[in-house]
Amino acid sequence: MYSHMMVGSNDIDRSKKFYDATFEAMGGKAGMKDDKGRLMYMHNNAMFLVTPPINGEPATHGNGSTIGFAMTKEQADAWHDAGVKAGGTAIEDPPGVREGGGMKLYLAYLRDPDGNKLCALQRV
Repeated sequence: MYSHMMVGSNDIDRSKKFYDATFEAMGGKAGMKDDKGRLMYMHNNAMFLVTPPINGEPATHGNGSTIGFAMTKEQADAWHDAGVKAGGTAIEDPPGVREGGGMKLYLAYLRDPDGNKLCALQRV
């Protein structure tokens, strides 16, 4: 459905610490930094990027935006724990099953150090 997701960061080294920890917790690899200072993460045939804004303005998070990562419950718990330990903030309800709209989902939510809202999701 999409080719990649990208979020802005005001501190790439801080973001690398956070995203390396969360991607490794879900079975991915540490990010690579390119010559423009962007971080690139590749996992499950998808790409996620973190970049300083190219217009030189401060990075801000999108109000109402959420980026969801598909994973197992065990990966979601490890991802959530790693994210909090690496400078993220636990938000919403604690990780767990939510039901609604005829669906049953295991969800865990974090904000990264720049305020971007992230979600780990497994359909159960």
